[in-house]
Amino acid sequence: MIKRRTLLGAAIAAGLSTGLTLGVGPATAQATGKTVRIVAPYAASGVQDLLARAISNELGTALGQTVIVENRAGAGGTIGTGFVAKSEPDGSTMVMAAASHNIAGSLYTKLAYDPQKDFTPLAHIGTAGYVLMIHPDVPAKNVAEFIRYAKANPGKLNYATAGMGSATHLSMAYFNGLAGIDLVHVPLKATGEAINEVISGRAHAVIAASIGALSFAKDSRIRLLGVTSPQRSKYLPALPTIAESGLPGYAFDSWFGLLGPAATPVAEATRINGAMAKLLKDPVVLERLDKQGIEPKAMSNADFSKLLALDYKRMADVVKASGAKIE
Repeated sequence: MIKRRTLLGAAIAAGLSTGLTLGVGPATAQATGKTVRIVAPYAASGVQDLLARAISNELGTALGQTVIVENRAGAGGTIGTGFVAKSEPDGSTMVMAAASHNIAGSLYTKLAYDPQKDFTPLAHIGTAGYVLMIHPDVPAKNVAEFIRYAKANPGKLNYATAGMGSATHLSMAYFNGLAGIDLVHVPLKATGEAINEVISGRAHAVIAASIGALSFAKDSRIRLLGVTSPQRSKYLPALPTIAESGLPGYAFDSWFGLLGPAATPVAEATRINGAMAKLLKDPVVLERLDKQGIEPKAMSNADFSKLLALDYKRMADVVKASGAKIE
């Protein structure tokens, strides 16, 4: 009996030293030495991709692990997000999520995952507004003129997006619904592609995150009309809000954060949250976020969870008001 207990004790000690779970729950990525993947659910150069790459090296240092960014684009971000939902809940796979994450829950009639129940909030990073931009050939200098022109030319104007179900799609569908206009949707794979379509004149309008709009503030090839957030952006202070310049009541902005699969151990979620909080005090990381138009804000796991629940309800209202649905 003594010998058996000794062997069992040795086995447990060995299990603890190697990260084996011995039936007490999933091992953490740190314990197993796994490389951590941040899945960007949109194509390279998209908002989530750029943000993930802006933090990956420093997050790896903070976690003591290698962190890589992996693009899994398609279906309005739901392919990459669904992949993370079904991944091992050990902290080694997470998605760089944004407003489109909660939008999908109301926009898609069939979704392979539940945006609320199938994910663990790991770390809130910050918030950002969006910007309505048009091709200069469209005879409009402000939002009110753009709406009047669109109403006078129903079905003749189009808008480019980062894909069906993306925030760039829903924000514009919401705009169309409130304004009572009819613009044709041109779905692409990334925000950068959508902006390029407008610059080239193949598309007339795009609503893109500030991250993609800042560099075009003085570009004559594209015209910025207004920001989507309730208040003016500190990054584009001279640009009015859409609400104040032609469409009262309109508001749309986005949070950004890391989500892991449901059942990710609390200790692992807390560890990742703490590492991200440290990054949001790092001058190098803060400068990168600032250049991308993202206002940083650290949150506890519990506070991030509350934000996600409230945002889910808000996005459901936005989807309903827009009239958008995807089968």
